[in-house]
Amino acid sequence: MLSRIHSFILVGVDAQVCEVEVDVLHQGTEKNTIVGLAQLAVKESLERVDRAVKNSGYAVSRGMMINLAPADVKKEGPALDLPIAIGLMRGLNFIQTERHKEYLVAGELALDGRLRKIKGGLSMALLARDKGFKGVILPEENKREAAVVEGVEVIPVGTLAQAVGFLNELLDIEPYELDGEAYAASQQSSDLDFAEVRGQEAVKRAITIAAAGGHNILMIGPPGTGKSMLAARIPGILPPLGRAESLETTRIYSAMGLLPDGVALLDRRPVRTPHHSATAQALIGGGSIPRPGEVSLAHHGILFLDELPEFPRPVLETMRQPMESGEVTIARVHGSVKFPARFMLVAAMNPTESGYAPTDTRARDKYLAKLSGPLLDRIDIHVEVPAVPYRELTGKHAGTSSGQMREQVMRARAIQTQRFGEGPICNARMDSKLLRAHCELGETSLMLMKQAMDELGLSARAYDKVRRVARTIADMDGVQHINENHIAEAVQYRLLDRKF
Repeated sequence: MLSRIHSFILVGVDAQVCEVEVDVLHQGTEKNTIVGLAQLAVKESLERVDRAVKNSGYAVSRGMMINLAPADVKKEGPALDLPIAIGLMRGLNFIQTERHKEYLVAGELALDGRLRKIKGGLSMALLARDKGFKGVILPEENKREAAVVEGVEVIPVGTLAQAVGFLNELLDIEPYELDGEAYAASQQSSDLDFAEVRGQEAVKRAITIAAAGGHNILMIGPPGTGKSMLAARIPGILPPLGRAESLETTRIYSAMGLLPDGVALLDRRPVRTPHHSATAQALIGGGSIPRPGEVSLAHHGILFLDELPEFPRPVLETMRQPMESGEVTIARVHGSVKFPARFMLVAAMNPTESGYAPTDTRARDKYLAKLSGPLLDRIDIHVEVPAVPYRELTGKHAGTSSGQMREQVMRARAIQTQRFGEGPICNARMDSKLLRAHCELGETSLMLMKQAMDELGLSARAYDKVRRVARTIADMDGVQHINENHIAEAVQYRLLDRKF
């Protein structure tokens, strides 16, 4: 008897319906065959399903032919174990209802019939909602992430026998629902405080501007000046994730299997700190079956690259497109996959290869030559982190705290929310249309910009970057129009601009 069960497969971080067709073979035939571009983990499911079904108390002495549609898309992972088992149960009349047609089904089977956690539970629930399914049947451990999606019944099952009982309407399983706390973003402040960083008030000012507008920032200074300490404290002054941002970020972590147990929605902005030995595939994503990289795992969060020139130049060059567009496109023979990658880049570097300030400009220029001009052009703020004088290092005055910086950031972000609406748009992401609407310059400011472009050789992109940063500074001052003081400060943060 032929049965059809609806499940899902992941294409990037998006879910796609996978129809699992199970045809039970004639009596005495115990050979199992699977077709439909199944990868190794899917092919191995035949053995898992066979033992799980028998160890769950169902007498099975027949083989089956399994087709996974669409047949031209690769399938990987063990999430198809449960739909294959359900298809076999339906084909042998152990399931005698049509209830399975209302649900998407997924789960990894243990040999004793227990269900283990799968990747992409949130994407599965979103797919069920979009395709008009009543709900999803999935492992207990995935219930919280799936229940985030409204309008979809989440049926958590712990064993194959429970799934069969539910589909036969012999076992009543209440749809799982989240409590209200799962939707509330965390308001807890970070344990790390900028007050612990002595001196560096000018750098703290630049960091506040970067956080307020979502701008990329590069810190340049010798070892021991506090670059890493400053970077580690930036997440503590950023606003919590909004609901839409949280859903997008959680979907990526769910698809990668990185969502912590019991977590429904990520409420803090992710921080990713890849080592400079990371490959292009690790940073950007890729593989024969494309997977997200560090830039996507930092979506709506921070990507911190310490010792920036030590990263291989070809690896850094792959970041240019996502820094501009906010997404990564991985092209393969069978098609392309897009991953979201809207992150705030925080980078740090020494002024020379030796680490210390150069006695002449040649050592500095040689070290900077490891970074391309187009990459530096995409970083909004370049700021120098000088050595801290002994007087400031030993002084009792703590300086600007995270609380003070967070207050300025939240005030500026509130203005941007009022300007752009609830969408995850900040000043750093303004397109040309929004720039024209919200970054109009007066006569004095235009003259100052002309002088800066002539003397520094600013590109058209850098010109727009200066206007975006100036808009953020004006928001922090609480004024509607950008003036020459805002432009002057924004131009100062183009430290590494030079004519190429």
